[in-house]
Amino acid sequence: MPKNVKMTMAAIDYIESHLQEKLSLKAVAEAVHYSKYHLHRMFAATTGLTVQTYVQRRQLTEAARLLVYSQRPILEIALSAGYESQQSFTDIFKAMYKKSPNQYREEQQFYPLQLKYVLTESPASLEEQNWQDSIVFATDQDIPRWMELVSLVIDGFPYFNEKQYLLHLQEYIRQKRALILKGADTAMAAMAFHEIRGTIDFLGIHPLYRKRDIAEAFCQKAAELTHSPQISVTSFREGDKADTGYRKIWRSLGFAEAELLTEFGYPTQRFVYRKPPSEASYSLRGERTAGDQRE
Repeated sequence: MPKNVKMTMAAIDYIESHLQEKLSLKAVAEAVHYSKYHLHRMFAATTGLTVQTYVQRRQLTEAARLLVYSQRPILEIALSAGYESQQSFTDIFKAMYKKSPNQYREEQQFYPLQLKYVLTESPASLEEQNWQDSIVFATDQDIPRWMELVSLVIDGFPYFNEKQYLLHLQEYIRQKRALILKGADTAMAAMAFHEIRGTIDFLGIHPLYRKRDIAEAFCQKAAELTHSPQISVTSFREGDKADTGYRKIWRSLGFAEAELLTEFGYPTQRFVYRKPPSEASYSLRGERTAGDQRE
């Protein structure tokens, strides 16, 4: 197992066991016996998130779960999430979930900002290759590893409903609108698209494989398979504190900002890439690839 993965898994296990405490990078580093600098660098390189961001999103997710599935007072939930006051908890909760804890509780619809990262102990080879040639249509047998990938990239999909998503995924697979890139025992990346509308409805890349041109390869594949003169995707609006870097990814791939939208009550924005006349010469290029580490 690569050392950075082993270190990150140890840090995640500690964090998950202490979610009801006020956690700092220093505390986590001391618990796993690494320096703050070393842990910060390795954790971010492996997950695409800093330790502080991961902790905050996990604690808010568990707080949101309690708001929906328990009757505990909001102040008690705030304290259990590591916040010193109900107001400080309310401020960050509203910034991330776009509604106050009271509103969230009243609506009774739980969705996670961040699920626990479960990393593979034996990552596939990261040797440079033509990733596009390895992308294939997903089958029903790929659903378990696809859903494992979804749990790792849940930060990019607000208002996620697992049961509803699974039904849609089965339909995408049946209609050959689901693409997957597989490692030995995991999905390295996956995409759901619609060839008529020209939309990318889901693109997830495993944290361990974000440093390659995999996102670009999937977008090129989608360009070959779609009939529309353009490809579009929706993502976070500018300034959304819940965005862990997805806007930067789409812009780096050449997608331009389009109209503002509201989906499932969540403020989003549409991004559009207009395909060149010849798909043979089609290439998505930007200043950075989507494999670059999200900050």
